[in-house]
Amino acid sequence: MHRNAPLTVEGRRRLCERIERSGFTIAQAAESMNLSRQTASKWWNRYRASGLAGLEDRPSRPRHSPTKTSARLERRVVALRQSRKLGPARLGPIVGLAPSTVHKVLERHGCNRLAFMDRPTGRVIRRIETDHVGELAHLDVKKLAKIPPGGGWRVHGRGSRADLDRRRRNRVGYAFIHSAIDAHSRLAYSEIHDDERTVTAIAFFARAQAFYEAHGITIERILTDNGNCYRSKDFEARLVTAAIAHTFTRPYHPATNGKIERFNRTLVDEWAYVRAYGSESARRRALDVWLHRYNHHRHHTVVGGPPISRVNNVAGQYT
Repeated sequence: MHRNAPLTVEGRRRLCERIERSGFTIAQAAESMNLSRQTASKWWNRYRASGLAGLEDRPSRPRHSPTKTSARLERRVVALRQSRKLGPARLGPIVGLAPSTVHKVLERHGCNRLAFMDRPTGRVIRRIETDHVGELAHLDVKKLAKIPPGGGWRVHGRGSRADLDRRRRNRVGYAFIHSAIDAHSRLAYSEIHDDERTVTAIAFFARAQAFYEAHGITIERILTDNGNCYRSKDFEARLVTAAIAHTFTRPYHPATNGKIERFNRTLVDEWAYVRAYGSESARRRALDVWLHRYNHHRHHTVVGGPPISRVNNVAGQYT
């Protein structure tokens, strides 16, 4: 509802003004605003008691909840969830609560889904939220085995004679997919290289920065893991020159860089291994097509559309 609609704070103020200043009775004021007399009387009485503050919305939460689950029991539910990774149906009999109640407790504490938790420790992962595009960009490198000439095991079958002979003849090595993703819009940029050296990472980031600037996005901060290429003095100097802040993930905690880790998984599932490519060059040619589909056409659940929709709707004028 817009701010001047009936029964917003503004509508309630107008109602009370008609009674107080224009000499309307409660019934007449209610009729003029298409309200019931009981509703008009409620807001008039609140206005008389508390002034304009009485016209503000009040929470519907009850003041007292005698049957609410105790804090001690909630702590036990959360502790069992973190240590044993059990769901509500199995936790309920242990703590003596209905599964639905256990689910509500887990939901309140942000651990109702295992994806929200760090698997080794059971701690709730703190989500990084951003307010606008460019506020934070995630960077990472994904290492993939190259496809030998004529195709790999996905074409010829794993363990087949042809596959084994081809592996012996073709030591093709690895491809390194350097990627950047804007945390707010999920707009992504990727390139395939033969290494992850510092000079390669610096050149990639320069092109990624140009890509985002072409979309009206100025990168303010980046988040990376502790890889040697990102820890180097030359890479840091490049960021200092561009006035970009640099944050590192906690060692051995890839979930800190979760947005691009999830992008890497999508990249592998929907591009790298989506079909049996006949050669490495064929797979590389398919990357740009897939990236365009990801950025411009593929629906992203968090964004509510393709990533480009959030870039083109910076002010939120179409929401």
